[in-house]
Amino acid sequence: MTAITTAASGLQAAVSRLNASADRTARMGLSPGGDVDLAAESVARIEAGAAFKANVAVIRTADQMTGALLDILA
Repeated sequence: MTAITTAASGLQAAVSRLNASADRTARMGLSPGGDVDLAAESVARIEAGAAFKANVAVIRTADQMTGALLDILA
């Protein structure tokens, strides 16, 4: 189950990056000198979304492989 554990960690990291980007964007202009590069934040959110999708695909594939192995063993 190493692949699933690794993918779950990747999901948590992607969610964390997405939340951090959303927080920075939400606080835009609230703190002095706190300029936010909206283009960079958009890229960060797109990257986090892609990482999330990739990790979900890993979990789905690992689940299918486990199911196929159990079918063979049954």
